[in-house]
Amino acid sequence: MAGSVLFAALPAATATAAPAAGQQNVAARAGSIRVNIPQLRQQSADLKAKANRLDRDGAHAEAKRARAEAAAIDRRIQAYLDAEENM
Repeated sequence: MAGSVLFAALPAATATAAPAAGQQNVAARAGSIRVNIPQLRQQSADLKAKANRLDRDGAHAEAKRARAEAAAIDRRIQAYLDAEENM
């Protein structure tokens, strides 16, 4: 599935571990979720480029779906960043 992302919940003991390069830790009640924000931004950019290509090819409905998926990823990124700031 294009644009899908897998998130894994980790035990609370790993919440203090340093994140890998380019990753954000977002806390949850049961532990933390490691999110690769740059990877999500790249997926969003790829979907926007795909939507532009589809528009040029005349596939406007598919382009609209790709833009909607990119917008959903952008909202998810912002939600993760907002959640991290409010901790």
